[in-house]
Amino acid sequence: MTDIDTGQLIYLVVLGTMVLGWFIMQTRQGLNRTLQHAAVWAMIFVGAAAAVGLWQDISRDAGRPMMTQTSEGQIVVTRSRDGHYHLSLDINDTPVRFVLDTGASEMVLTQADAARVGLNVDSLNYVGRANTANGQVRTAFVKLDRVSLGDVTDRNVGAVVNEGEMQQSLLGMGYLERWGSIQIANGELVLTR
Repeated sequence: MTDIDTGQLIYLVVLGTMVLGWFIMQTRQGLNRTLQHAAVWAMIFVGAAAAVGLWQDISRDAGRPMMTQTSEGQIVVTRSRDGHYHLSLDINDTPVRFVLDTGASEMVLTQADAARVGLNVDSLNYVGRANTANGQVRTAFVKLDRVSLGDVTDRNVGAVVNEGEMQQSLLGMGYLERWGSIQIANGELVLTR
């Protein structure tokens, strides 16, 4: 639900209220028929307005690619609605979704993502420590055979697997430093080799 902004949440609450109101009105026997019809039309109108508002948001976001690669080989990532930069990298030919985190010193994989790329998370040696916003967690250092972003592929990339709970893997400085230039401006992240 991090991608839903306040306006979308209001639309959903209004729409939910209208549906709930409809069910309540259906169970009431003594309401005047004209009042019931007026309330139904009001609910249809408000529901349609909410649907139009949501559709405009969905179609606007669906029309723009989040990540593109230029003819010069630059990777351009558009900031998403939650204010973060999300990238999909192929690790050992498995797509993994990351959120850019310049405060993370390494690429950090969730346990689920680590397992999907072929690592046995139960046999990892969690001897490292990392301080996060949620406190200290144990980590295990790993080497990833192959990491690709667009047409750029790196081999033997260092990363850590977080033993704690994480919603999404983090793309930290350990990987970003492999790029010659990192620019963040005007809602875009531009990576250049």
